[in-house]
Order: sequence, then structure tokens, then C-alpha cells
Amino acid sequence: MDQAQGLRLIKQDRPAAPGYRTVNGAEPGGSPKPGRNPLVLAISSGKGGVGKTNVVANLGLALARQGKRILVLDADLGLANIDILLGLTPRFTLEHFLAGHKKLQDILLPGPEGLLILPAGSGVPELVDLDETQKICLLNEMDQLSQHIDWLLIDTGAGISTNVLYFNLAAQESIILVTPEPTSITDAYALIKILATRHQKKNFLILINAAAEEGEAKEVFRKISLVADRFLSSVSLDYLGFIPFDKHIPMAVKKQQALLELFPHSPAGKSFTDLSRLLTDRPFRNRNEGNVQFFWKQVWQVSNINVSA
Repeated sequence: MDQAQGLRLIKQDRPAAPGYRTVNGAEPGGSPKPGRNPLVLAISSGKGGVGKTNVVANLGLALARQGKRILVLDADLGLANIDILLGLTPRFTLEHFLAGHKKLQDILLPGPEGLLILPAGSGVPELVDLDETQKICLLNEMDQLSQHIDWLLIDTGAGISTNVLYFNLAAQESIILVTPEPTSITDAYALIKILATRHQKKNFLILINAAAEEGEAKEVFRKISLVADRFLSSVSLDYLGFIPFDKHIPMAVKKQQALLELFPHSPAGKSFTDLSRLLTDRPFRNRNEGNVQFFWKQVWQVSNINVSA
């Protein structure tokens, strides 16, 4: 498929799903009116291997099925792989744009349900170390894209690297993904602690992945909350719910398709749909600042401060 088709796709007015207003309507917490400010959401985890990219792909797909125009930035600059998860093959990435070889619209990768992916490529530290000419060019082209999208989902890397911190500090909201494993809980808290104590980020959304049942998920959240309440008194952690352990997930991964494409009525598939509706109805903080240009300006601003762990 022609990658330039990506921009053509977002210029088309796709009908909204039944029961939802069109993207230019007044849908609560979701698609804004003309002159929209896309919502920017970072999805991160304290450690790798907890299913973060799978969550991003399926959440994006669930939001798209609600009539939202979704752009996913694969910001795991060392191990970008959302394209592999969805069985896509990008010919070009942000690296080609930064080198001046391609326009931003040329590297957009169309995915299922009209989902758009901005592949970052692997090992591209230049993304947060641009010269002024590159910054202006990226801002201008992202401004064009922002007129046609409703949500920007940032699939960050795992851990506490500088890139992970950059994108969390710049986004409106941060979802921290945690599994019931002790190492995942410990590392998730470490990420929250650094963002809170060194960079004054105070609000986090907690999503539990691969939980056996709701009781286990709430116990994981309780553990993180207890420690945060004791040592990070000014931090606010909100429980977003959980994605259940589901045998259909590895089956979909092996077929390189999103779970919602193959098994939409599976337990995890239903949870992704519920999660997308919860986020759609949620009143986001700093709503008026939720535009893509603001996001990139924030990335460059925080890249100039000390974000080392």
C-alpha cells in the first residue's frame, strides 16, 4: 500500500460508529470541534515484556472504531515494533524525514480501521535533538496532521531512559502499564517516582495488564498506591481497570494482527473496547493545551533539562 495514502485517509470523513457523534460533533471527552486540539496520551511501562505495544495497538483500534482519527507514534526509538505487531512493513521512518529525504505525510503508515502509524525507526536519538530548521519543519508538518486527528498515542520505550521521560513529561496524560509480576510493579513505581520527584509530574493513570481477574488487578494497584501514598504524597494515581490474561493475545501476535481484528469478543478484546470508551468519556487535564504542536514543543523544552535517572 502506498504510504502517502496515509494522509489521504485522514482527510476522508469516515462515518462514526453507531451510537457516536461524528468527529466534528460535541462528543464528551473525545473528538473536538473544528480547530480541534488532539489529545496526547503516552503509554509507558517500568519494564519491557509487559504487553505495552499490544495495548497501544488495540487501544488505538478500539478508539478508531468509535469514529476517532488516531495517530500512533512508535517512540520506542531503540526497539520500534508496532509495525511488526500489525504485520506492516514501513518503507520510510522519521529518520528519513529528519534527514530531509521524505515529507512527514510520505512516512505515514496506514493500519487497520484507518489507524495511522508514524514509525520512528530504531536507534534515532536525533528525534529529541533537532536543530532549529528541523524543528520548524516538523512543527509545520505536524500542524497539518493535527487538523485531521483526534488522538495522538505515544508508544514509548520501557524503563527510565531519557526518551521515556521526555515523552511522558510532554504528553497530557500518562498511562503506566503494570502486570502482576513483582518486577513490573517495582519498576513501574520507579518510573513514577522519577517523573514525580525530579520533574514534578503528579498525575498518572494505572492500567493493569494480564491479570487473572479483577481482584488481582486491584491488588496490584493497591500495592503501588500504598507505596506512592507513603513516599510520594502529592502524586495522584487513577485506576483505569485491567486487561485480563487471554490466550487469544499470543495467537493474534503470532498472526501479526491486532487482537480486535481476530478476536473482538474475547475477554481482552472486550476490555480494550471498554477502556476506549472510558478514556473517551474522561475529562482530560490541560485540555486546551492538548495539541500536537504543543506536545513537540514540550518534548524539546524538557530535552533541554536534566532528565537523567
